[in-house]
Order: sequence, then structure tokens, then C-alpha cells
Amino acid sequence: MKDLIEIRWHGRGGQGAKTASLLLADAAFNTGKYIQGFPEYGPERMGAPLTAYNRISNTPIRIHSNIYEPDYVVVVDDSLLECVDVTAGLKEDGAIVINTTKDAEYLFKVLKDYKGSIYTIDARKISLETLGNYFPNTPMLAAIIKVSGIMNDEELIKDMQGSFKHKFAKKPEVIDGNMKALERALKEVNKIR
Repeated sequence: MKDLIEIRWHGRGGQGAKTASLLLADAAFNTGKYIQGFPEYGPERMGAPLTAYNRISNTPIRIHSNIYEPDYVVVVDDSLLECVDVTAGLKEDGAIVINTTKDAEYLFKVLKDYKGSIYTIDARKISLETLGNYFPNTPMLAAIIKVSGIMNDEELIKDMQGSFKHKFAKKPEVIDGNMKALERALKEVNKIR
């Protein structure tokens, strides 16, 4: 891992982008990293676009601002590709991870001049099959960790078991589905370019 990794999340209210960014911060912290995880809201309502951020470092983080030149971008809702400039400032040696079933030709067209790596994952399918409902944040969390190499698969699975037990203490029946979603997502991230 580089000394400092910056990640920007694009999603819609209610899809769990903010929660995923905070879970990523917790997981990285538990492996001894310095972290920041914070959202930026527009109108706070279900379905409204939102942005969340992570900074993960091996050394103390002295920056306290939004992230304008991320190493990685996570797009939780592919409908944002046509209305938000998701690649703004994205470094070409980084990557974008998109929850989509759209083909490469469409992605190259909508991402315009972005020349860096593009990864996709069908978080809808994974969450429907493992959780019985559409919660894309768990698969997207696994996908960005796999692509960025912030931690290895075993560290992630071990950490998330503990996090989910705490987070879902009153709903333990959802822990198994979230763990399955995490494990599947680690295997089903596809590199387009």
C-alpha cells in the first residue's frame, strides 16, 4: 500500500455509501492504519446524490479537507455516471470501481477521457442473492478493498465479522448474509481496463 490512499465514494442517499466509507475506515484502523472517513451531503433525502471520503495512511494524516485528486473512486449507483463527473481529479494510476452491469463500450464512452483502470461489480445481484434485498454497500466495500489492496482478504473477513456482530447485535440474522456478500464480492470484481 502507498503511504497515503485517498478514496471518493459516489452514491445516493439510502444506498449505504456513507456507511461503507465508515466501515472501511474502521477496518483500516483495526489493521494499524491512520484513517479518515467522512461524508458530504447535498439535500439530505433518500435518493439524493452524496459523496463520502476516506484517507488511509501509514503515518498520521495532517490534511483536513475534501478529496479533490483521489487515488480511487467508488460509484455505488451507475445512474450517477451520466450526471456527476465521477472521474474529476481521479489519478490515472488509481482506479474507478463501479456497481454496474453495463458493457465496456458504454463505460468508456461515459467516462470520456479517463485512461486509468476500470473495475466493475454487480453489487445488486450479489446483495439480492445473499441478503435478499438491495444493499450494495457491503459488496462495494469488499470491491474497493480488493482493488486498492488496503488489506488482504483474510484481514477484511476477520475484521468485518467483528464489525457486523457489533453493528447488527439486535439483528444477528443479517450477519451471515453480509459475510457471504463480502466473500462473493472479493471474487467477483472484474477488471475492464
